Order: sequence, then structure tokens, then C-alpha cells
Amino acid sequence: MAYPQKLLGEGERVEMELRPHWRAVVPAVVLLLVVVPVASFLAAVVPDWAAQRWIRLALAVLALVLLAWGTLLPLLRWITQSYTLTTRRIIVRSGLLTRTGHDMPMSRVTDVSFRQGVLDRIMRTGTLTVESSGERGQLVLLDVPNVQVVQREIYRLHEQDDDRRRERTDPEVAHPGDGEG
Repeated sequence: MAYPQKLLGEGERVEMELRPHWRAVVPAVVLLLVVVPVASFLAAVVPDWAAQRWIRLALAVLALVLLAWGTLLPLLRWITQSYTLTTRRIIVRSGLLTRTGHDMPMSRVTDVSFRQGVLDRIMRTGTLTVESSGERGQLVLLDVPNVQVVQREIYRLHEQDDDRRRERTDPEVAHPGDGEG
């Protein structure tokens, strides 16, 4: 899951890499645990008619479609979704066949908030909303594990980026080793 180093800017480094909390795939696993035994049971109790073979085939196809749509797709979405915090930006990537991405520079972050329901608090997850001064407005990250820690880390990285930018543009800042003293 490591973000490729070749895609980072000069001096930029990865601080935190996440994917949505594992609870995002719980409904898919529950569906798997229900569909397989129910389909197996129904296939076993089909009466011994001439159409028994076709009924079993139809049940198998229906079960496979349900499993592909309700189990495989959510699992693939979860595996291919990533949230990466670097020293300069927030990077969101998702998709297997069609990749989508959204990068938000730390310099544009204006507010970071989170929302946690009761179950979210128990499972230490939540929804993180990052407001931006840019035209795209906000970035909403769903099922972020340890959402409060991630929120605090974004604030820290934003301040660090702000300090770095200020040092680079402020000629009045004295640098160690300038011969003073």
C-alpha cells in the first residue's frame, strides 16, 4: 500500500498512510456468510424434477451475482482506497480499473473536523472533513481509523508546512551558521 516515492515532490515525505477502517467490509462479509449457506440449502432441497438441474444452475448464478455485487465489489473498493498524508499534501486515491485521485495541499487547509457516531467511537473510526480555501471546497474521508489522531496530524503538518513556507519567503529570518556571533 506504500505510496510510490517517485510521485512525491522534492523534500516531500509520507507521514501517514491509511485505508478506510475494516468495518467498511463488514456488510460484505455478512452477506457472504448468509448467501453461501442459503444458496447451498436451497440447491439441496430442490425437488427431483426434470428441471432440477436448471433450477440449481439458476440458484448458483443468482448467488454468484449477489456475491460479486455485494461482496467482491465492496472488498475491491476497500482494498484500492487509500488516504496518504505527506509533509505537503493530503492524497486520496481509489479505484481498480478507473483510478481517481484528489490531492489537497496542506497550505490550502483551513479547517479539519470529524464526526463520530456511537458505533464509530467504539470502533475508533469516523468521518473526517477537510475544508479548503481552494475552489473544490472540502474533502470528505469516510471510515477513517483513529480519526482524532489523523485530525491532529493534519493540523501538525499544516503548521509545519506553513512554517516551511514562511522561512522560504522571509529574508529576515536568520539562519544558523550565517556568521553572526
